[in-house]
Amino acid sequence: MDLSDRQHKIIDIVKNQAPITGEQIAEHLKVTRATLRPDLAILTMSGFLEARPRVGYFYTGQTSETILSEEIAKLKVKNFHSSPVVITENASAYRAVCEMFVEDVGSLFVVNDDGLLAGVLSRKDLLRTAIGSQDMNQVPVSVIMSRMPNIAYCKHTDTVLDVALLLITKEIDAVPVVRPKANGFEVIGRMTKTNITKAFVSLANNGNLKK
Repeated sequence: MDLSDRQHKIIDIVKNQAPITGEQIAEHLKVTRATLRPDLAILTMSGFLEARPRVGYFYTGQTSETILSEEIAKLKVKNFHSSPVVITENASAYRAVCEMFVEDVGSLFVVNDDGLLAGVLSRKDLLRTAIGSQDMNQVPVSVIMSRMPNIAYCKHTDTVLDVALLLITKEIDAVPVVRPKANGFEVIGRMTKTNITKAFVSLANNGNLKK
């Protein structure tokens, strides 16, 4: 966040003279305590300063960069994931293409007869099948999908930052959000690059953007 010149001066004063009261800070700046009240409130709520009753203000040692990093680390998958788009293993590649276009997604999560994650189907998988000479109505999804356990996934308690790093490392566009079950993983959501963008925008907007 951008601080005003006066707010920077307040931080410098507190750094050098903490603990220091609001009245003493006002004297240094030759302004009234009431004039400083909004600045002190902003600096305290933003984490630059700590206010202790009957003691005064202390500098927390944080910078704008460290505060931003801490806020990013607090963003959780459970607050930003989308509904999953799933398809069964025995569905045809043709049906998968239709599902992908209707839902406007770049990948489908494939589940087995127990409703547990079995694989992931991407646009590239379908494109390779379409280029070949096979009839897409006769090719089951299970033949062309990427299978467990070679699938990247996340849990709803993971951080958005961890998922962003996972997408970059694996060079993929989305991962399923899963819940552990006795025999595998239940798909409860999806995290995409768009979800991650929304999370970071919501942080910039002080959490006012909803998914």
